[in-house]
Amino acid sequence: MYKIEISERTLHFKQPAGTSRGVYTEHLSYYLHTQRTLADGTVVEGTGEASVLPDLSCDAMPRDRYEWTLTEICRLVEKTGSIPYDLLRPYPSILFALETAFAQMDAAANRHTAAQSGPTTTAPWGYYDTPFARGEEGIPINGLVWMGTFEEMSARLEEKLRQGFRCVKLKIGAIDWDRELSLVRRIREQYGPEVVQLRVDANGGFSPDVALERLNALAPYHIHSIEQPVKQKQWDVMARLCKESPIPIALDEELIGVNMRPMKEALLDQIRPHYLVLKPSLHGGIQGISEWIELAKARGIGSWITSALESNIGLNAVAQLCARCYGPGITFPQGLGTGLLYTDNIPSPLRIEGERLWCKEDTH
Repeated sequence: MYKIEISERTLHFKQPAGTSRGVYTEHLSYYLHTQRTLADGTVVEGTGEASVLPDLSCDAMPRDRYEWTLTEICRLVEKTGSIPYDLLRPYPSILFALETAFAQMDAAANRHTAAQSGPTTTAPWGYYDTPFARGEEGIPINGLVWMGTFEEMSARLEEKLRQGFRCVKLKIGAIDWDRELSLVRRIREQYGPEVVQLRVDANGGFSPDVALERLNALAPYHIHSIEQPVKQKQWDVMARLCKESPIPIALDEELIGVNMRPMKEALLDQIRPHYLVLKPSLHGGIQGISEWIELAKARGIGSWITSALESNIGLNAVAQLCARCYGPGITFPQGLGTGLLYTDNIPSPLRIEGERLWCKEDTH
């Protein structure tokens, strides 16, 4: 027997989070609290987070409509005891919440069974039995510098470097381009590529007529990659940029709404990007991310996983998935540093130490 309860929480940013699409000051998330009764009467629980980004997520819609859709889907899952994957392809935020809640219940059921024959090693917050979930291994992550004034971005960058990050992602495309380029130049004058890896994210902020010119301007500064230089749904433009750009291009927003496998294959075959930046709540949940990774690997395309402004509930789920997909021994920095964004985040075992995200209880 299954039971699902829905709650919500509005999270508040410590500082305004600027992108080329606008500035975030708060974020609304929904939580699915699930219960399953085992054959012996034991009740196992899980929690998943459904989180959408307004004007970006393919399942973003007016609040009342989203809440109605979420409720109806949860009632269906309660009756059937299973996740209707094909039905939920257009609703990746809800799919990811259900997948992670079910994965947590499955892990709890496995611990219950194993405990009858001896001690268990999997932590209660771990969905999969990985070194990360057991607190034995941290995941390297990039520091994130949000858009702001030149002075604000410079100060944020210096803070990230002091904290020990050796890979930093800069949000660009919203302030004056000459000043953004000047900031990149200043970084490289002080810190060579052997000291800090630079990634930049334009969030579709460049117009097609200047995109290649700006990529060429960035090239002398040893940029690892640039995410989504132009707005999505311009496959011909993006394909040309990927072919001609001196900087590797990573797709992010381009993947939103591309939910069917044939569509994914067509996109990758036409655009031929260098990397994919994968966000479960935007790009198809656990099943969708696994499919993207499979198709990318077959084409020699790299990838990494990042969160999408979830609270610590969703961030933990994304990190657990990342550890399963790329671990053990992950060396490529992932985008999992968003747990520090909020003033009122949910307590969790996630800890950032230096440039690594760890999953372990605070023993103090």
